[in-house]
Amino acid sequence: MAANYLPYEPHQMLLLPAALQEWLPEGHLAHFVNDAVDGLDLSAFHARYQKDGPRNQPFHPVMMVKVLIYGYATGVFSSRKIARKLHEDVAFRVLAASNFPAHRTVRDFRAIHLTELSELFVQVVRLAREMGLVKLGTIAVDGTKVKANASRHKAMSYGHMLKAEAELKAQIDALLNKALAADEAEKNEPELDIPAEIARRQDRLDAIAAARARLEERQREAGLARGRSGDDEQKPRGPDGKPKGGRYKKPFGVPEDKAQDNFTDPESRIMKRAGGGFDPAYNGQT
Repeated sequence: MAANYLPYEPHQMLLLPAALQEWLPEGHLAHFVNDAVDGLDLSAFHARYQKDGPRNQPFHPVMMVKVLIYGYATGVFSSRKIARKLHEDVAFRVLAASNFPAHRTVRDFRAIHLTELSELFVQVVRLAREMGLVKLGTIAVDGTKVKANASRHKAMSYGHMLKAEAELKAQIDALLNKALAADEAEKNEPELDIPAEIARRQDRLDAIAAARARLEERQREAGLARGRSGDDEQKPRGPDGKPKGGRYKKPFGVPEDKAQDNFTDPESRIMKRAGGGFDPAYNGQT
């Protein structure tokens, strides 16, 4: 009797629009970032876009600020990774309200508004401190966490407050510099992890089916070279054609589970490198 599973329909269309905020549990850091940024003055960000016409519509600055602050608060610094998170991470998707700026757009927005972002980030961390949050996410710069509560003590002198604010500003500036460095290190990386020719689902399914067929054909050729045939019922045979004891591990033409095929270069084979490890390669012989 088949197991009675809960429904799983990954391609099922939603019948009713879902409220984005309900995708995350109450108390999630993204909710705090969302509400905190909504309550701050972002006029300096809006001022840069007042002369843009209707044909040049930028992404909303409030959305971009929320995504950047949440990214840095959770240790995601590079624009490329933030852009990827907008597709893969529920919290990022909620904050962006299903907007998907490219990594260059994220990078350029930060570069244009670097000063404003630094000041705004300080305000968000101040709010977190006033609300008694222990820390704002897991913000780490060179191993030092940027904590929302600058002191363990409930009381703080004015002089200590000024010092704590200066330290906080310096840490956030270092964090933004770390984000710039991350973008610089990744500027020459390819745009996609998946080759463009198999990015679309149907093309990907066709490519996987073709790769499976190549593996099976190679296995059939290897089996024929060892004296196997399509009707041997997994029973090994000797040179005289008579069955021997034991059984083959797999039916004729079925590859081992660990057999691999390269989508980009199907004729290559996985070979051991001289220095250790394995790579798709050719065995050049003369």
